[in-house]
Amino acid sequence: MHDPRHLLDPATDAVRRLSRRSYSLDTDRLGSLVSSRSQAIQATDAARAEAKRLAAAVQAAGRAGEPTAELADQARAIKIRIQELEAELDQHETALQELLLEIPNLPEDRCPDGNSDEFATEVRREGTPPVFDFDPLDHVDLGERLGILDFAAATKLSGPRFAVLKGAGAALERALASFFLALHTRRHGYVEHSVPSLVSRKTMTGTGQLPKFEQDLFKTSVGDRELFLIPTAEVPLTNLYSGEALRESDLPIALTAHTPCFRSEAGSYGRDTRGLIRMHEFSKVELVRICRPEDSSKELEIMVGHAEACLRELGLAYRVVALAAGDIGFAAQFTYDLEVWIPSQSRYREISSVSDCSTFQARRAGIRYTDSTGKRGFAATLNGSGLPIGRTLVAILEQYQQHDGSIRVPEALVPFTGFRKILPDGATE
Repeated sequence: MHDPRHLLDPATDAVRRLSRRSYSLDTDRLGSLVSSRSQAIQATDAARAEAKRLAAAVQAAGRAGEPTAELADQARAIKIRIQELEAELDQHETALQELLLEIPNLPEDRCPDGNSDEFATEVRREGTPPVFDFDPLDHVDLGERLGILDFAAATKLSGPRFAVLKGAGAALERALASFFLALHTRRHGYVEHSVPSLVSRKTMTGTGQLPKFEQDLFKTSVGDRELFLIPTAEVPLTNLYSGEALRESDLPIALTAHTPCFRSEAGSYGRDTRGLIRMHEFSKVELVRICRPEDSSKELEIMVGHAEACLRELGLAYRVVALAAGDIGFAAQFTYDLEVWIPSQSRYREISSVSDCSTFQARRAGIRYTDSTGKRGFAATLNGSGLPIGRTLVAILEQYQQHDGSIRVPEALVPFTGFRKILPDGATE
């Protein structure tokens, strides 16, 4: 969320910056709502001051033995007027908040132009994509031949875009989560959390999933209680500090969690419906950092390095790209994507997005910090995948496949799996 005064300040250049992400800022409407709210505040404050004056006048008249009936009538009338003005103020405040909740974050000028992943700018490549002396299979064929992936069973249980992993597949899934958490907590300094997978509407609104993206969320209700299944652990992790004032000396805060994630993928229209790339339910290790706004760019580079470490340790070929202004997430001002090489597609595919949200989410969630002088301000929040389990499994199966149909296990995972290879019959050694 933005400070409306910031958006209306010509120096912010908000109209131009938002147009880069195909959002047309209606400054006339915004200015009118701000003005109406300001006028309502002034009228309400004036009425409250008048009520206070009348109350004092009634008391003074009473002490002096003078008639108070007329003053009392005026006091009752002004009390009713205050109630009316407060109701009007609430209406103006609600209208302004509803508009502000729909306005995305301002992209940084360093974001490339464009509105899709085709316009992303490559920053660097790491590792060499494997070269095979046979035709490599995709992860679906590999997993089903090995007997470690069962999409038919998942469809029987839940419908399309779910998966059942079994045997060595389930072991790899568990090992990846343990490996990522160990890496981030022991080497990178994140504090591991176990958080709810069901959260409130207020919590979803705090990080920007609501109200704009409700169609992409799964939700449930019991009686009059409404809850949403989280699309990422970013939601509960960031909102752990909603409504709080942190101490500057405690920043940056680094949080991580391994959770299931749920996404309806509304509007995907059949893209990546085969396999583990685009699922309704998947698991992921998420990274969140909270810092001073002036430190967010530096913290973004640190977080990207932490996500990259996962891929380097696993020996997976990948690249880093800067997303175009029209392709970054609603709450982000700048985003790096990590894209891992997928041999069956002969291309790099997104495996992690790492975003700097500056103070956008903190304003929505009320996350402040107090500096050494006692001054309060909104903190900056950052988030990124470190990493999703399913897409990492896809990359391992495809990049580490062997001519005989077996799969080598990355050396870094062996302490977590207890085996180095998945044999063609699904057994391990």
